[in-house]
Amino acid sequence: MTATTLTPNASAAPLEPRPDERARTTNKALVASQWTLMWWRFRRHRLALVCAVIVILFYLIAAFAEAIATTDPNKISNLYRYAPPQTIQFSDKDGNFSLRPYALGLKSSRNADTLRVTYVPDPTKKYPIQFFARGEKYVMWGLWETDIHLFGLGKDVPANTPFYLLGTDRLGRDMLSRIAYGARISLSIGLVGVTLSLILGVLLGGISGYYGGWLDAVIQRVIEFIRSLPTIPVWMALAAAMPPKWPPDYVYFGITIILSLLGWTGLARVVRGRFLALREEDFVLAARLSNCSEARIIFRHMVPSFASHIIASITLAVPGMILSETSLSFLGLGLRPPVISWGVLLQEAQNIQTVALFPWLLIPGAAVILIVLAFSFVGDGLRDAADPYGR
Repeated sequence: MTATTLTPNASAAPLEPRPDERARTTNKALVASQWTLMWWRFRRHRLALVCAVIVILFYLIAAFAEAIATTDPNKISNLYRYAPPQTIQFSDKDGNFSLRPYALGLKSSRNADTLRVTYVPDPTKKYPIQFFARGEKYVMWGLWETDIHLFGLGKDVPANTPFYLLGTDRLGRDMLSRIAYGARISLSIGLVGVTLSLILGVLLGGISGYYGGWLDAVIQRVIEFIRSLPTIPVWMALAAAMPPKWPPDYVYFGITIILSLLGWTGLARVVRGRFLALREEDFVLAARLSNCSEARIIFRHMVPSFASHIIASITLAVPGMILSETSLSFLGLGLRPPVISWGVLLQEAQNIQTVALFPWLLIPGAAVILIVLAFSFVGDGLRDAADPYGR
C-alpha cells in the first residue's frame, strides 16, 4: 500500500492579523486620546453597552412622557378600576392573523362569592392600534399643544374605550401613562441630585486634597460625621421638617437637596485621594512655575486628568439617588400626590392583599429595579474603561 501524505488545509490554521495591520492598530492606540481609549475599552464590555441603551431609552421615555402616555395620567375612570393589562394581539382564537396589532375590549362581571368586579377580554370588540395616533390633547414640555401620541386607538373609537396596556389602579387611572410621567420625576431627581453632589464633592474634596493641613482635617471630620449618621432616620427627620403646605415643586427641590447633602461624601473622598496623588506630579509643578493661578491648576490641569474616574463614580451614584427618592416616597415622607413618581406609585402596593389580587401595581418597582441594575452595569463598564491600559 502506498502511504498517503495529508496536507494540512491552509484555511484551518488560526487567522492572525498581518504585521502591517498589527502595526496600524498599535499606532492608533499610541496617538489616540484618553477619551478614545476609554470608548474602545467600554465597547468591549457588551453588558455595559446593552445597559447604556436601556438607560437612554428610559430617559427618552421621561423626556417624551406626554407623547408616550396614552391618556392623562390623572384621569379617573369609575368603569375600569383595577382593570388588568390588555395584551397586544396579532391573531384571534380561530388563527386569523393580522399584520396590524390590536387590543381586545374588556367586559366586566361581578364575582358572586367575593362581590369583586373582574374583567375579561371581549373577543367581539377589536381595536386596531395605531402609531402616531391622534388622541387627547396635551401641552408638550409646556410649549405647544398637540394631540399626537406615539401609539393609541385613534379618534374613531368611542371616548370611554379601554386601552390599558399595563392595567389601572384603584381609581381607574392608566398605569402606563403614570409610569411614563413618574420616570420624569424619579430619573430627574437622580441627575439633579448627583449634579449637586458632584459640585460639593469636587469642590470640598479638591480643597481638602490640594491644600491639606487644617482644612483637610476639618473637611475629613465633617465627612466622617455625615457618614456615621444612620441614613434612614436622617432622611425621615429632614423630610418631616419640610412644611406640609409646601407646593409640589418645593418638595421636589427639598428632597433633591436632602439627598445631595448626604450623598457627596463618597465622591469627595475619591477626589481628595486623586488630588493627593497628583499635586506633586511634574505637570502640576510646571504649571506652578508658569505662574498659573491655583484655580487654573485645579480645574484646567488636575481635574481633567481624572475626569473619567469622576464620570464612573457619579454613574454609580445615580441609582442610589433613585432608590433614595423611591424609598422616601414609598414611606410617605418624600413626594406626595398629586406629584407622580415611581415611589408614589408604589404606595398603591403597600397592602399585601392588594398586590396578590392586582400584581400589575408592582410594575413601577420592576422599572426601578431595571434602571438601577442598568446604571450599575454602565458604571462598572465606565470604571473599567477609566483605566484603558489595565487588563
